[in-house]
Amino acid sequence: MAETLLKPLKAGLIGSGIQASLTPAMHMEEGAAQGLDYDYELIDLVKLNASPADLSRLVADAEERGLAGLNITHPCKQLVIALLDELSPEARALGAVNTVVLKDNKRFGHNTDWWGFAESFRRGLPQADLFSAVQLGAGGAGVATAYAILTLGLKRLTVFDREHERAVDLAQTMSALFPDASITAGGDLEAAMKAASGLIHATPTGMAKYPGTPLLPELLERRHWVAEIVYFPLETELLRQARQRGCRTLNGGGMAVFQAVSAFRLITGREPDAGRMLAHFKTMTT
Repeated sequence: MAETLLKPLKAGLIGSGIQASLTPAMHMEEGAAQGLDYDYELIDLVKLNASPADLSRLVADAEERGLAGLNITHPCKQLVIALLDELSPEARALGAVNTVVLKDNKRFGHNTDWWGFAESFRRGLPQADLFSAVQLGAGGAGVATAYAILTLGLKRLTVFDREHERAVDLAQTMSALFPDASITAGGDLEAAMKAASGLIHATPTGMAKYPGTPLLPELLERRHWVAEIVYFPLETELLRQARQRGCRTLNGGGMAVFQAVSAFRLITGREPDAGRMLAHFKTMTT
């Protein structure tokens, strides 16, 4: 057993423009705390002058070099599915993979994004009213957050996206998975916010490259809870405006940490210390 624990462990993240990612630091710091010789590398399409068309080659190369697993981010979460041998039920339901375990010459796909959001929400917004919520964004992150909040017991979800068809597709997908919930693509944001108890923000708005808020702050009321996925910065304009109006808020840091907690567990086979990983994340973002 001791020899297994001392064996060097390698993993990596495949995505585009990922040099600022905190994922390698979170994995390696937790690995070191557990006495693992754990190396985690960035496989950045931009740095490699590669494209999503090179994904098959990059995964095969990681496998040949003995990596134990890969995290997968934009724009490869859907594309990687065709390269895998098995999918977890959640990855299959969501049609997206963000963690690949490479073991016994097989590739196992998982989705830890949804659990990351669910666990962050459960801890950060306890006793939140889960009768009705509005979600802004129906892309890859929006699929994960919708699945998570519905898993936690949300009764009604209204989804908005600049591409209305994406909202329709997400509503249909989730309706099939959660037949007891009411899930629709929204048309009138103001009316939906008046009927909702909370807001999930699952678009890039609020990041440095995309400043501003995803909706008029005047639509936020004291009774709303507001959950964010953006964590660069942790204090988005949306959260600042929400707090000014007395809303309970949740930043995107928890989702980032808990998806890494679950991915660490899958890749290493070891149980991570979630509290320690949260504390380490806080030192990197404050």
